[in-house]
Amino acid sequence: MRQKIEMAVRVAALIAVGITPCLLVAQDLPAVSLEDQLKAQYTLVKMGSDSGGDAIVAEGTVLVIKKDGILSVPYGDRPVATKYQDGTVRSLGTSTIGARGSRKQQTPRLFQVGERVYPSKIAVNLPKDQVTIGIIACDSCNNVSPATFYKADVVFQFPKGALATTSLSQVEDTIAELLNIDDSPSDQGVGQGSNVNGADNGNANANAPANSNDQQAANPGGGVGQAQQQAPPPEPQQIEKGQTPDQVRAVLGQPDKIVNFGSKQIFIYKDLKVTFLNGKVSDVQ
Repeated sequence: MRQKIEMAVRVAALIAVGITPCLLVAQDLPAVSLEDQLKAQYTLVKMGSDSGGDAIVAEGTVLVIKKDGILSVPYGDRPVATKYQDGTVRSLGTSTIGARGSRKQQTPRLFQVGERVYPSKIAVNLPKDQVTIGIIACDSCNNVSPATFYKADVVFQFPKGALATTSLSQVEDTIAELLNIDDSPSDQGVGQGSNVNGADNGNANANAPANSNDQQAANPGGGVGQAQQQAPPPEPQQIEKGQTPDQVRAVLGQPDKIVNFGSKQIFIYKDLKVTFLNGKVSDVQ
C-alpha cells in the first residue's frame, strides 16, 4: 500500500511539472482585444479604383441584412450612422455634407432585407459599449449594374458597462441579428462551369469507343495506350461554402492550426484560412 501511495505521488509530481510551464506560457500571452477577434471573424473589403472609377480590390465576408431600417448613401458621401439596440434599428439622421466637405444633397436609400453587403471597417468603443461596423453593398451579389457601392455605418449598442464582459460569441450573435454571415451555397457560376466540363467529358467519353476502334484497326495492340491518353484529367479538388470540417480535411489535410470561437472555427493552413460557422464553411481566404 505504501509503495502504491509513493508511486501516485511521483506521478502527480511529474504531471504538475509538465503542466505548470504550459500554464505559465499561456499566462504570459498578451490578451487579444475584442476588435482584433472580430476582425479575425469578418474579412474587410478592400476598395480602390480602376478606369471606371471606384472598384473592389479584394472581397470581404458577405453579410446578409436581416432587418429593414439601415440608411445608406453613395460611396463618395459621408455615411449615415444607424443604431441597433435591443432588437430595434434606428437611423441617427441624414446629412447634407457630401464628399470632401462639399455641400450637396445626398440621395440616401434604405438597404432591404436580404441584400448582401461587405464589412468595410470594425471599431470597438468599450467606454461607450459600442461596436461599429461599416458596410458596403455587394452589388455583384445583389445583381446590381452598374455598381453603386452604397455604404452605411451600423452602431451596435450594448447595455452600459456590459461590453467589457460580453463574450465574443455573444457579440457575434447580436451582430448576426442584423448582419448575418451568408452561408448559402457557392456561386452558381461554379456549378455551371462544372456542368459544362461534365458535358465535355461526356461527349469525349461518347466518342472514345469509335476513336479507339479506329486506332486499334490501324495499329493493333496500341489501343490501351491511346485510351489512356484520351482519359479526361481529374477535376481539381475544391473548397466550397457549406462543407464540413471533415470534408475540408479530406481535400486539404490536417490544418497547421485550429482556432475556436464558440460557434465559429478557423482552420489555418500555410497559405489558406478556412472559416466555419456552425460546422459549415462560411469563408475562405
